[in-house]
Amino acid sequence: MELTFWGAARTVTGSMHELTVAGKNYLLDCGQYQGRRQEARERNANLPFLGSAISALMLSHAHIDHSGNLPMLVKRGFSGPIFTSAGTADLCVPMLADTAHIQEMDAIFLNKRLARRRLLDPMARGGGAEVQPLFTTADAEAVHPLVRQVALHTPTEVGPGVQYTSYGAGHMLGSTSIVVHATENGKTVRLAFSGDVGRVGLPVITDPEEMPPADYLICESTYGDRLHQDLGPVKTKLADVINRTANRGGKIIVPAFAVGRTQQLVLLMHELVNENAIPNIPIFVDSPLAVNVTEIFRKHAELWDEETIAAAADGQDPFGFKRLRYIRDVQESKALNDLHGPFMVISASGMCEAGRILHHLKNNVENPRNTVLITGFQAENTLGRKIVNKQRELNILGDVLQLRAEVAKINELSGHADQKELLDWIKPMAATLKGVFLVHGELPAQQALAKAIQERYGLPVEIPARGQSFPLTA
Repeated sequence: MELTFWGAARTVTGSMHELTVAGKNYLLDCGQYQGRRQEARERNANLPFLGSAISALMLSHAHIDHSGNLPMLVKRGFSGPIFTSAGTADLCVPMLADTAHIQEMDAIFLNKRLARRRLLDPMARGGGAEVQPLFTTADAEAVHPLVRQVALHTPTEVGPGVQYTSYGAGHMLGSTSIVVHATENGKTVRLAFSGDVGRVGLPVITDPEEMPPADYLICESTYGDRLHQDLGPVKTKLADVINRTANRGGKIIVPAFAVGRTQQLVLLMHELVNENAIPNIPIFVDSPLAVNVTEIFRKHAELWDEETIAAAADGQDPFGFKRLRYIRDVQESKALNDLHGPFMVISASGMCEAGRILHHLKNNVENPRNTVLITGFQAENTLGRKIVNKQRELNILGDVLQLRAEVAKINELSGHADQKELLDWIKPMAATLKGVFLVHGELPAQQALAKAIQERYGLPVEIPARGQSFPLTA
């Protein structure tokens, strides 16, 4: 029995871990790697195995860095079952379609730019092939017939001697942590996989569940080297940013993941409006994906936390209010560029790597009246990380722009547990664990968390490199 790490290894994206049991191969997640454009494209296009070599897949949740390369896996020959929660299955439909659409639109944009360059420079006519999307909408649609919805806490056979059970991870709607019981030569190993672990008390979704005993643990480590601030002040900080920018007549541009973060922000804005804590400014959610995802949030009320359930029971729509407008149409999106502030735009993607947020940033980062509000983790080499670092020059859609807008950051809404929360989450498993593998984190965060786990629980901890394999023994 062997475990091989192909993604989220010493980085925070591209979750993909291969488990080999009795000669058959299973995947935990199949996410897109996000980072430098060319490196990301090459890594996502070149899977380290044939899709046909994978017998089944277990998916922790729908975020693109965990699910986004499923269309490529199917394109490369995978035809086995994909086991996941009902919430994740529903979310994957619009999210994978959106990812494919972005691939297609990016290819069109890049090819138009290439054609313009060739016109301006005839010497370049022979250089460079046309860009093709990594996968298409049809490839994304081919994923969904393979999905098998499994209720939480329900042991399910995914292959000979391999059983899957999921638990609520509290990270986003439908997110799960997984325990795999794998039997080979009459001996069984219990492998736990955290997926992404959420925080207690996050808006909208329920808290992470306690995990059962396990022999080995694959654990995320995004915030393994830090502690979050309490959730309590988040509304005050959000109100301060809005009031400060509105007083300047500026726009608040918010890159936010269409799934989870957008719905949390909308709920908090709803509360601030009701409390008269912010001025009566327009608020736009400019993301067709966020609009579709919000409908799925409404559908899965069984996954809401008590506060959100109470708001709905009181006759309120937790994801909609008078000053809020959801935008699907691209012309309406473009019209926001001509609208004078103050107002807020929430748009995807959360790391500023694709989608409509790029156009909003391009049109607004050079105005010092405006604010770019960052509400989540920004991976290394992404445009979002460059904005957080207040890099003076930004390359956005081929143009070099000066960052003159205010940059504000709210960490409290992070969907990832911090070091203390991860240590507490590991505690129920600690007595039986033989080893921990840290993934989904940058190396300094992983090293800090490894040290904390060793000091608190005395467990051996590995920080796998990409392609590294480890035997699992009963």
